[in-house]
Amino acid sequence: MGVRNSAGGGAEDPEDLAEVERAAAARLPGDVRDFIAGGSGDEVTLAANRAALDDVALLPRVLAGVQAADTSTSLVGTAATLPVAVAPMGYQCLVHPDGEVAAAAAAGAAGVPFTVGTLSSRSVEEIAETGASLWFQLYWLRDRGLVAELVARAEAAGCRALVITVDVPVMGRRLRDVRNGFTLPRTVRAVHLADGPSSAHEPRQVGSGVAQHTSAVFDPAFGWRDLEWLRARTRLPLVVKGVLDPRDATRCVELGASAVVVSNHGGRQLDGAAPSAVALPRVVDAVAGAAEVLFDSGVRSGVDVLRALALGATGVLLGRPILWGLAVGGERGAARVLELLRTEFAQALLLAGCADVDAARGLATAQAAPTRRGAP
Repeated sequence: MGVRNSAGGGAEDPEDLAEVERAAAARLPGDVRDFIAGGSGDEVTLAANRAALDDVALLPRVLAGVQAADTSTSLVGTAATLPVAVAPMGYQCLVHPDGEVAAAAAAGAAGVPFTVGTLSSRSVEEIAETGASLWFQLYWLRDRGLVAELVARAEAAGCRALVITVDVPVMGRRLRDVRNGFTLPRTVRAVHLADGPSSAHEPRQVGSGVAQHTSAVFDPAFGWRDLEWLRARTRLPLVVKGVLDPRDATRCVELGASAVVVSNHGGRQLDGAAPSAVALPRVVDAVAGAAEVLFDSGVRSGVDVLRALALGATGVLLGRPILWGLAVGGERGAARVLELLRTEFAQALLLAGCADVDAARGLATAQAAPTRRGAP
């Protein structure tokens, strides 16, 4: 499995994120493309994420007298030029040799937080050298000692928040990977973990080597007491990612979470789970301002960022588009993705009559999901 990418080519200056994705798809081997783009099962939730966002109709304000929009904000105590952070995504060296280092450098230059993943193919220490504002994402591992070690490494590297992903007791059955018998090339590995007896590199005649590896190292018994243990283990803000039910969001806040991320893992876990945009308003109402509510799964434009804010989100996590940009042109490609998002979001604010991010959260929407309090 080789990676075909370069900084050159016909999509150096794409005009939207869909164009970046098309350029990346043309460069990447089919199994890598499927690993990134695919969802679980029949990909019902994957498709529903996009449809639900498209169903959110914004009600722009007029005669607002807004001449320029301020896109800056703060996310979980981290200053950001946009209400956007780069989501945790593993194995980024699959799409470009510089992997997470290049993506983090692009995020740092753009002034948005970058989330280092447990399954990162570059170490948190290497990534910290970019100077980007970093968060660190944890999967709950069978080895509690390794969890504690990763927390300590994240703190020592200057990470500003811990993001604990709670919707992967086991990896969803991602049929594209199963059919492709997807494994990692020997040049790419989760550097924060030991390969152990069940390696993601092992050739398999049936199934996904990556799923085999995660099943061996992830702890499916992860529960509320473990979250309490983690909260007591670190002074960093705790962000709980993968929440859809308002009852779980409330419990997270009760246990000291500074933020929750409304997410169905980009349609890659329970197929049939609610689209994140449908779940978001209910979670916002349940949390009632006691913690920040971030959003991911399906964000593909600056208008999508505005939609999430109008539904009550503090900000969004951006996932797959960063990988597509990285595949097209490394750091420059990822930077172009964030540049496009900034341009689109700033214009969307102006067209909606919003002077800043706070004003965007006051927009009303017309949509199928329950309407937020105060909106018509």
